[in-house]
Amino acid sequence: MNKRDLVEKIADKSSLSNADAERALSALVEAITESVANGDKVTVPDFGTFEKRERSARTGRNPQTGESIDIAATSVPGFKAGTAFKKRVAG
Repeated sequence: MNKRDLVEKIADKSSLSNADAERALSALVEAITESVANGDKVTVPDFGTFEKRERSARTGRNPQTGESIDIAATSVPGFKAGTAFKKRVAG
């Protein structure tokens, strides 16, 4: 499913126009992205939790040469699925 398909599904389920559904989806994604980037945890009940996770610095290997390389610490987005979402996917 791509963004267009998702917008159409939102429009069908909510009786919004496709344009309104696209604006709503864009606003949702922007709000979650901005909040997680600021270090906030975003919880959507029955769906899941979005959060910022820290990865510590570590040593890796270049697979072509076998040479050791230093990988810097960084922050990455994380998602943990909620119980209802997990049960629905599992069938």
